[in-house]
Amino acid sequence: MRTVFDLSPLHRASIGFDRVFELLETASRTQGDNWPPFDSVKLSDDQYRITMAVAGFTRDDLQISVQDNVLTVNGERHVDHAGEVLHRGIANRPFTRSFELADHMQVVSANLQDGLLVIDLKRDIPEALKPRRIAIGTESPRGADVRRLESQAA
Repeated sequence: MRTVFDLSPLHRASIGFDRVFELLETASRTQGDNWPPFDSVKLSDDQYRITMAVAGFTRDDLQISVQDNVLTVNGERHVDHAGEVLHRGIANRPFTRSFELADHMQVVSANLQDGLLVIDLKRDIPEALKPRRIAIGTESPRGADVRRLESQAA
């Protein structure tokens, strides 16, 4: 059973949070195909790792892309077994798995080893958006304006 959230009260009481509302609505609509399985891990304040189990897929079978803050991993196996398959226990179906990324998230690397696709991400906030310390002066701006006006009147 799926829970439906009514976000209309939030729309009435806030401005500029459209991206947050879109994320909430997308998350509530997403019916999960939980394949392939994955882990997401926070390594530090600004570093993350996604590890996906993609047994049987080669580098050529996988495609990773980022567009509009969405990381998308596509997989489609192109090689089939020679001979008659008596039992197929290893998933062979194509997949698409998407992850919404926060602003300023960058994919640092992607590696495939032992059937695991490891994608490392890092938040890289531009210097202009980082908090900065403002020096406090000793002269009052109001006092400076008053002196300037007095000198102009004389």
